[in-house]
Amino acid sequence: MIPRRSCLFGAAIGLMVYGQKPERLEFEVASIKLAKPGGRGGGIRPLAGGQTYVAENVPVRLIFRLMSRLTPQQVTGGPSWLDDERYDITAKAARPSNIDELHEMFLNLLADQFKLQFHKEKKELPVYALSVDKSGVKMKLNETEQDFKIPITPTGFGNITGVRVDMKYMCFFLSQTPGMDRPVIDKTGLDKVYDFALHWTPDLPGISKENLPPGADLDGPSIFDALKQQLGLKLDAQKGPVEVYVIDHAERPATN
Repeated sequence: MIPRRSCLFGAAIGLMVYGQKPERLEFEVASIKLAKPGGRGGGIRPLAGGQTYVAENVPVRLIFRLMSRLTPQQVTGGPSWLDDERYDITAKAARPSNIDELHEMFLNLLADQFKLQFHKEKKELPVYALSVDKSGVKMKLNETEQDFKIPITPTGFGNITGVRVDMKYMCFFLSQTPGMDRPVIDKTGLDKVYDFALHWTPDLPGISKENLPPGADLDGPSIFDALKQQLGLKLDAQKGPVEVYVIDHAERPATN
């Protein structure tokens, strides 16, 4: 029998460990600069290896949306410069991290350097509910270790490849797809990660055979049909509870 004093000591240590706050995830170093005026395009992406995230010529509101995996309808408030001013940001973590950890680090960077503050509200909005079609899931289950890569990458006009994609990320990606006019919420019940290839004809205004990229066509399925036929998923238009983020405060950073 273990002495009672030892039991009490062990319980106390357990309570101390259990009560510890989780480590705040932060980048080790970060460079923030205003982008040069007149710059074309822009983008934000993690680099190979899972340690560095780069934003080039990107407004802060877009960074916040992408890091939080939100649609434009889900972010309101804040000063106009969050949309009008563009920044170049390079941030590096102390160790390789998965995509969710890197996104949390970037959100903490925005909180620290841009003094970004917000609150959340629940609103009933028009949504597309993503669920499993009666034909069943046609994606391949992926049981490999985290590889620190972007889960979905474009491979041509209306073509994407997904590797280790969870349904939360799938909903975020679909919400950004041209022609998708409302947030996509997850009702699949799937809690694993999957591989797949998907082809469809994007719903782009003014697109014609004359201005299509090489190798593209207008005869492919819609995103709705492609999901059902190729992945065994379906989108249903309905109303549902959506989390809306309201930006209460932001300040321009001290650039370096």
